[in-house]
Amino acid sequence: MANCRSRPPWVGSLICGEAPENSGLGSKPPGSWGCPKQMRHSHVSSLTKQQRRSWTINVNGGETRNHSSFGDTGGVVAKDEAELVAVLREAHPYVNLHRDSVFVVMLSAELLDSGSTLDGILKDIAFLHHLGIRFVLVPGTQVQIDELLAERGREPTYVGRYRVTDSASLQAAKEAAGAISVMIEAKLSPGPSIYNIRRHGDNSRLHETGVRVDTGNFFAAKRRGVVDGVDFGATGLVKKIDVDRIRERLDSGSVVLLRNLGHSSSGEVLNCNTYEVATACALAIGADKLICIMDGPVLDENGHLVRFLTLQEADTLVRKRAQQSEIAANYVKAVGDGGISSLPEPLGYNGMVTTPNNYNGRPIWEKHTPTFQNGVGFDNGNGLWSGEQGFAIGGEERLSRLNGYLSELAAAAFVCRGGVKRVHLLDGTISGVLLLELFKRDGMGTMVASDVYEGTREAKVEDLTGIRQIIKPLEDSGTLVRRTDEELVRALDSFVVVEREGQIIACAALFPFFKEKCGEVAAIAVSSDCRGQGQGDKLLDYIEKKASALGLEMLFLLTTRTADWFVRRGFQECSIEMIPEARRERINLSRRSKYYMKKLLPDRSGISVVRTF
Repeated sequence: MANCRSRPPWVGSLICGEAPENSGLGSKPPGSWGCPKQMRHSHVSSLTKQQRRSWTINVNGGETRNHSSFGDTGGVVAKDEAELVAVLREAHPYVNLHRDSVFVVMLSAELLDSGSTLDGILKDIAFLHHLGIRFVLVPGTQVQIDELLAERGREPTYVGRYRVTDSASLQAAKEAAGAISVMIEAKLSPGPSIYNIRRHGDNSRLHETGVRVDTGNFFAAKRRGVVDGVDFGATGLVKKIDVDRIRERLDSGSVVLLRNLGHSSSGEVLNCNTYEVATACALAIGADKLICIMDGPVLDENGHLVRFLTLQEADTLVRKRAQQSEIAANYVKAVGDGGISSLPEPLGYNGMVTTPNNYNGRPIWEKHTPTFQNGVGFDNGNGLWSGEQGFAIGGEERLSRLNGYLSELAAAAFVCRGGVKRVHLLDGTISGVLLLELFKRDGMGTMVASDVYEGTREAKVEDLTGIRQIIKPLEDSGTLVRRTDEELVRALDSFVVVEREGQIIACAALFPFFKEKCGEVAAIAVSSDCRGQGQGDKLLDYIEKKASALGLEMLFLLTTRTADWFVRRGFQECSIEMIPEARRERINLSRRSKYYMKKLLPDRSGISVVRTF
């Protein structure tokens, strides 16, 4: 999704709890209907304009349906159908955004026995797969293994994050993984609706299956061995992820099902930690997202859903719990100081996030090479990733939920540090949560991101030279109004810049008019060698967030040559009378600029900015 999130003003402790009431996507009810062809055209054309706005029809001998028209064109549609059209139109840009993306989805073991809840999640995954998203599914098995052991009169044994896998536990792990694999394959297999096939005339697809699922030995493992005097038996650690084979299956149109059973070089079957498998895979294949679908939401101490955390914020929260949580302590041990200077500054420091690296234009299959203090994630150059680069969570701490979903947050921070830009923690008990997270402007879960507004910050006096270098060619061409150095200095507090490796590569300005509750967007400029990388969109999105934080309700701009760019981003042409009077008095009418405005939507992104005006 886009960077739109919502978060309460203060993010504190993370607890379990019920999610607030949410509404889902609109859908057509059973027994939906359609107007006869002659009624859609000839009959409607004879109605008056007033009659077209609202009318009813008797269906099936008694049921009455209300209709409304989109205008005075004669096109009539039912209310629920209009809502469906609106939902599809809203989702359209996200469909394009996510197409060909690679998502690693971790399915919590607690959800796999939930019947209809799991059915809905898998139906949504199938739907998204057909929209062009590539999935690697990693189902959990911890709960199912414990249940099988209980049925056989055995007690599970955990030491820290890992299970001690004796022969009985290994047998239960094999049975659980096999049963879950078969179940997921079956639920993803239904083909297209026979009714829809007949309606649209493609009879060749009558016997198609739905989604092709590929399983296999996609990673190598090694025994955990004896640690601090504890023999972990057949418990395994991820040793190598076979990136090339996973790529091949995804490219061929399959969903990859990655079980937590690894195989050693000597042919042993080893029981691996599911989160370690999922995080290792996400890092190795350079996934666009890691999505963890859990059995509850991530809440703050006030019971509010935490919708957004920067990597720095998530890292800080986990570190604060290192004394109380073994998993948090293991996170700190794994990443050490972790090159904290390479992490983004926390939100509130000049109101933006910074990080030295840029991901725009990153190929889908670009490899990441995280280099933490313990040698995590070394790439051996042959398409296989070696080292224990995943992050394991589990054991009694996770099962007890004494620290809420802190363990999942630690895994999210670990993966973000390794190169995956976005991790989503979703409450799988909410119907349609995956669709809502991906297609709803503000999402429905918790997003941890390492790249939001990376390198973006408020301008400083020392940036004047860089800003001048960027805007001068546009001033020379007449695209921007020429500003003197004195004018730039006076307006400096209104400027935002993007810095990369010590160089200013983009800038923009926001001039607020508080009385009219609107602001002027000006001087959006990107260095010529950085265009086409999304820097302009990043700046505009930041300006919109800042304007909302200032209580502004509308943005406007004057342009002579870039109208198309702004129209594609929601601006609409307006008259000069819509511009605040104080600004109208300073307009150079000889430039014959066009005027555009955009109404700001309520901002629930959770991305705060500092008021500097």
